[in-house]
Amino acid sequence: MRRSRKVKILATLGPASSDEAMIRKLFEAGADVFRINMSHTDHPTMETLVGRIRSVEQAVGRPIGILADLQGPKLRVGKFAAGSVTLEIGQSFTLDNDPTPGDATRVHLPHPEILASVKPGHRLLIDDGRLQLLAEGGDGQSIACRVVAGNKISDKKGVSLPDTELPVGALTEKDRKDLDAVLATGVDWIALSFIQRPEDLAEARKVARGRALLMSKIEKPQAVTRLAEIIELSDALMVARGDLGVEMPIEAVPGIQKQITRAARRAGKPVVVATQMLESMITAPVPTRAEVSDVSIAVFEGADAIMLSAESAAGQYPAEAVSMMNKIAERVERDPTYPGIINAQRTEPEATGADAISLASRQIAETLRLSAIVTYTASGTTGLRAARERPQVPIIALSPVVETARRLSLVWGCHCVVTPDATDLDDMVDRACRIAHSEAFGSPGDRVIVTAGVPLRTPGATNMLRIAYIGSDGLRGL
Repeated sequence: MRRSRKVKILATLGPASSDEAMIRKLFEAGADVFRINMSHTDHPTMETLVGRIRSVEQAVGRPIGILADLQGPKLRVGKFAAGSVTLEIGQSFTLDNDPTPGDATRVHLPHPEILASVKPGHRLLIDDGRLQLLAEGGDGQSIACRVVAGNKISDKKGVSLPDTELPVGALTEKDRKDLDAVLATGVDWIALSFIQRPEDLAEARKVARGRALLMSKIEKPQAVTRLAEIIELSDALMVARGDLGVEMPIEAVPGIQKQITRAARRAGKPVVVATQMLESMITAPVPTRAEVSDVSIAVFEGADAIMLSAESAAGQYPAEAVSMMNKIAERVERDPTYPGIINAQRTEPEATGADAISLASRQIAETLRLSAIVTYTASGTTGLRAARERPQVPIIALSPVVETARRLSLVWGCHCVVTPDATDLDDMVDRACRIAHSEAFGSPGDRVIVTAGVPLRTPGATNMLRIAYIGSDGLRGL
């Protein structure tokens, strides 16, 4: 099954989309990668979902990626004697280490790291910012605050700290158990929540040991500040606009989205735009015009993937949401302004032979109007370099490693095919022509460009470029 677009669609699975028939329906509607949210999924359910995705993968004959999204540290206040209290703007309110149920003057905060780290002038946002407190002082055991916005707080509401860097890693004890469980099932990507600094990736990378790639979710101001360092140590990024819009001024999020997307593209790292893209389709069969515009902006920006959350996980119209996102993406990529916008954001290649080959293959393919760029890739690096160029022609990524093909299913423009390794250079070119023909990217008489590393099976050594005709039998023509 060939997609008619280059941007990928990432669909979250949940109560509305957990059976195998619906997963296949979502794939046929346009989903390229499936997300399992470990905030709401236990290990047996996760294992069942992975098994069903792999069953669909086998049935459709296409590599499908799986992203396991770890919950990360969830910071919450304790309970109130009455369940909730109403506050007044300007009044004092204290967060402390006393587990006694709270009242209109104080509440338990069961996170000593917050009590020790918050300084006067720092903001504390409760319940997604519906209540805003300003810290005025603290002694490590409590934080004296003043209410600056909102007037209600209730049991177990979340706490966001836009001004405070906490001295804790991104992995909680739950995350460590979840990480071990998802790695054992062979998922392809791990999303790490609430990354603050590059060091937050170290523990997960040590545990993963290359069995899955790491995606950093950018949802805190501290991560935006150290974006370049985080990109360098990440395999991919996600613009997690939900929490980002809580911890930063909501009007700043569109600009930050563009900054992150462009920085990831320059680095050649995949980037996903996520959260509330077609939010109204949770309960409605069609999106709002503003949501359509929102999705289109991410596609015009050249994001690798766009993501559905509750729309596909718990909404009333999961398949329709995926289909609508697919239609929007296809229409944007056919727009006459699309190539110019994508080209204007292109960055200079790095001074390496592999990057030079990828640049040359794009220029030649576009100049000669070739049918496709066919790239052999064992590790996925060559496919990523080809995608970084954002060529106007399709990219066919051939790999003998099914895990590589699954990982590249997230990457812009990559049509992934699992194929046995070529025996020699002639076999490589023949195989490239045959697959381009069989996958409907070219007809007899059309030309493709083939990139690979010679000698064969040398990871990361892309140094060969060939132009080949597709013959009448689908093999290389003379």
